[in-house]
Amino acid sequence: MKFRFDPYERRFRLRTLVPTGQEARAFTADELFQFGIEEEYFLCDAHTLHVPSKTPESLFRIADFGTAGRIGREFLQAQIEVATEPHRSFEKARAELLQLRQNAAAAAADHGLAILACGTHPLASWREAVQSPKDRYAQVMEALQMIGQRDMLCGMHVHVEFSDPTRRVDVMTRMLPYVPLFVALATSSPFWQGRVTGLKGYRLAAYDELPRSGLPELFRTNAEYDAYVAAMVRSGAMPDSSFLWWAIRPSHSYPTLELRAPDCCTRLDDAIALAALYRTLARFLYGHPQHNAELNVVDRSIALENKWRAQRYGAQGTFVTRSGAISVSAMLDRVLELIAADADALGCGLDLQHCRTIIAEGTSADAQLRIFTENEHEGAEIALHKVTEWIRKATLVA
Repeated sequence: MKFRFDPYERRFRLRTLVPTGQEARAFTADELFQFGIEEEYFLCDAHTLHVPSKTPESLFRIADFGTAGRIGREFLQAQIEVATEPHRSFEKARAELLQLRQNAAAAAADHGLAILACGTHPLASWREAVQSPKDRYAQVMEALQMIGQRDMLCGMHVHVEFSDPTRRVDVMTRMLPYVPLFVALATSSPFWQGRVTGLKGYRLAAYDELPRSGLPELFRTNAEYDAYVAAMVRSGAMPDSSFLWWAIRPSHSYPTLELRAPDCCTRLDDAIALAALYRTLARFLYGHPQHNAELNVVDRSIALENKWRAQRYGAQGTFVTRSGAISVSAMLDRVLELIAADADALGCGLDLQHCRTIIAEGTSADAQLRIFTENEHEGAEIALHKVTEWIRKATLVA
């Protein structure tokens, strides 16, 4: 059985007419923990680098033509979304994601536009945002009102498939202490509305205005999770579980656990490194059901604090632990040691090592702030323009 991810429906779609129930299925050895990557980019004028309010349908038809993955609209018309096929090889995933970025950029160029891979656009104003023409998006905008218009944000989502999808809620809960690490390594949103925010990752500060966002609660069992979803649907709070916008969640229709916390990574190698880290850690937690099994409200509260610290300080920050502060670098070292055997099994050791490079050389946010500081003497607008130009170029570096 094969599946593909459809960015229009935000779910893995079966290529064959196989029922979409959540039963466990048999996997071959090289199928285990297949993963897919979804990225959201800003569209901007190729010359001014400002975002357009409206974008033509022809752009998305051209971009999606002839690709194995999918390219389509996102919630706002100033955004474009890509999604890879499911992969077992990080090398192939990297090649496809690069192709998707290039295809999206080429289609945008045909319409006088460019793409930017980052969590927030340094120059954009959310007040000019216009919702994309789709029934689901209209439903969301009606519910969210101004908060929906403020969703001028781009993230990266990674799906990992489990052979037994009934294990996803358990792994999701035990993954919570590690979510801030992904946030820290992915930070690419230090600017908002043309201003320095003081945060390396401002995106989640804005995104978490949405209901049903942030870290999920400590769901211990599928029954607890199902009861919550049933109550929300029965009460009319949401149509289905695809309207849960948590930092990590079980997919609504397919056997994947979806990481949604990271900013969209400007640099392709950073995106692949984070996907490798998440896939490998998911495999470790799946195979070690006792790890983090005793998490309680204290641990979740610490994870919430660490998520904030990741947003504020990025890869150069520190995290709270029960035994004292620990640097993001030291936390990464602990995780890499923990998952070493799984990394060997998945053949992604080099990809994981790039996570250390991110800390050593800085995230996209660090690069953006450095460029801004170097050019601020020319005025904030010119400095922001140079930051945005760097993002455009770095988005397409192979």
